[in-house]
Amino acid sequence: MKLINIGFGNIVVASRVIAIVSPESAPIKRVIQEARDANILIDATYGRKTRAVVIADSGHIILSAVQPETVAGRLIDKSEDDIMEDDD
Repeated sequence: MKLINIGFGNIVVASRVIAIVSPESAPIKRVIQEARDANILIDATYGRKTRAVVIADSGHIILSAVQPETVAGRLIDKSEDDIMEDDD
């Protein structure tokens, strides 16, 4: 099981991530509000500004204070590590 740090020591399972998006668009803001209303929103920002929204295959919406590019880079780094381990 591969884990991704989404900031402030919060971790998500890499295989469960469907998308990592910016919270700026109106459709994503609606998704966040609907998740909050349905109690499937996980706020991992520690009171800071939301910079990335992680969408999980379980339907949960996870808010992160880390830039989407940073979270995606961590996901890609994990994938490259797996490839390197397979080659050994």
